[in-house]
Amino acid sequence: MNLFRALLTVSGFTLLSRVTGLIRETLIARAFGASLYTDAFYVAFRIPNLLRRLSAEGAFAQAFVPILAEFKNSKGHDPTKALVDAMSTVLTWGLVVVSLAGMAGASWVVFAVASGLEREGTAYGLAVQMTRIMFPYIVFISMTTLASGVLNTYKQFSLPAFAPVLLNVAFIFAAVFVAPYLKVPVYALAYAVIAGGILQLLVQLPGLKKIDVVPRIGLNFRRALAHPGVKRVLLKMVPATFAVSVGQLNLIINTNIASNIGPGAVSWINYADRLMEFPTALLGAALGTILLPSLSKAHVDANNEEYSALLDWGLRITFLLAAPSAIALFFFSEPLTATLFHYGKFDNYSVVMVGRALSAYGIGLIGLILIKILAPGFYAKQDIKTPVKIAVFVLVMTQVSNYIFVPIFSYAGLTLSIGLGALANALLLFAGLRRRKIYRPSPGWLRFCVQLIGACLILAGTMHWVAINFAWIGMRTAPLLRIALLGASLVVCAALYFGILSAMGFKYAYFKRRTL
Repeated sequence: MNLFRALLTVSGFTLLSRVTGLIRETLIARAFGASLYTDAFYVAFRIPNLLRRLSAEGAFAQAFVPILAEFKNSKGHDPTKALVDAMSTVLTWGLVVVSLAGMAGASWVVFAVASGLEREGTAYGLAVQMTRIMFPYIVFISMTTLASGVLNTYKQFSLPAFAPVLLNVAFIFAAVFVAPYLKVPVYALAYAVIAGGILQLLVQLPGLKKIDVVPRIGLNFRRALAHPGVKRVLLKMVPATFAVSVGQLNLIINTNIASNIGPGAVSWINYADRLMEFPTALLGAALGTILLPSLSKAHVDANNEEYSALLDWGLRITFLLAAPSAIALFFFSEPLTATLFHYGKFDNYSVVMVGRALSAYGIGLIGLILIKILAPGFYAKQDIKTPVKIAVFVLVMTQVSNYIFVPIFSYAGLTLSIGLGALANALLLFAGLRRRKIYRPSPGWLRFCVQLIGACLILAGTMHWVAINFAWIGMRTAPLLRIALLGASLVVCAALYFGILSAMGFKYAYFKRRTL
């Protein structure tokens, strides 16, 4: 299977997920604006999301996929299936216990994440109740991640990439058809999280059945825990959990700071997050998804040349697509925010506030995406300690940056600090790969960078002109015109960017050469 075609497949479904995600956020913004209700929901949703990243997408995936790939490539089908069954049993029952504990202690958990909400009695109570509703989500999403890891290892990328669409569909359905009939409408969003988690798991079962690796959850926890593969995964998860915990600790601290800035701050950052995550998921997460199994196989085969070539391919395509995305977030923050969210209760002031946070994210976007490419370079070799050490340094750096930037830029200082920390993280990961000679750049990087910088400078000037010469906020009364103008502007800018690269002799054929 061609690696570029695999990227297009994953990115295509990820694009669908992000488009439905933007529709979701637009409907939420229209119905609730940036208010204490959305602050409460986003704080509550952040808690199971945090645990999801610790137990599922973060630590678990990083530890599980390389070991699963090793079992598949060297031991065969039956031992691989046994590992999946044992891991499913341990993961499910362990997270059931965590969920029950979280539901019982929801009040303390919310206070730890967003102590500033306590001053707003209504928002605090809402956040506690929605936390209780959503906590079981981590069980379903963790099993979904296990299923995705299995399917990706077997080079089945479509269903895992499509699954997040169903969470957005659940949100859209809840916002449109359920919220108007509830006494507290925002609770509909919490119920949608649970429904979305279940749907994401169910949609992957046909793919697992096709490859005969449907997880069987047993009742004997101790027996499953004694499986040698499970022990190895859990041992790898300890440093991986710490690595992910460092990043999530940053998120908790920043959420707490935002909750103390004032009403709306948590929501402004969240809306900016949604737009920032569009390119990071479309490019970074998609590349990380397809590269990790391929890197793991190259490691098992001791093919160092292929390992380095895969990383080189990933880095080049990241710079090619992440650079214009960063320019768009920085210069087009207000047009994007106004066109997507400026409806209903989402007012002019909120457009400006979200735009500032989004521009700050644009500064560090390349770093945020590069991490998802560079970190698998260590994980595939089952080296998790190095990213941990780097993450600890970045945590300290980010909080020092908060101390400097928050007094100057308020809530936008938080997103700026995250972006700068991501750039530092990516630089240190890259230096580590080079120092250990894991990655050796292929020829042509100097020419590539010169072409990229030239195209980016022209793109930045064009986007800045478009952003300041149209009344994006003033077009609220003509939403179709604003949507058409934004769409046309993005199409023209994309054509300009790739056209300039072509005129400078850029070789797009390189990206079709890598194969799985």
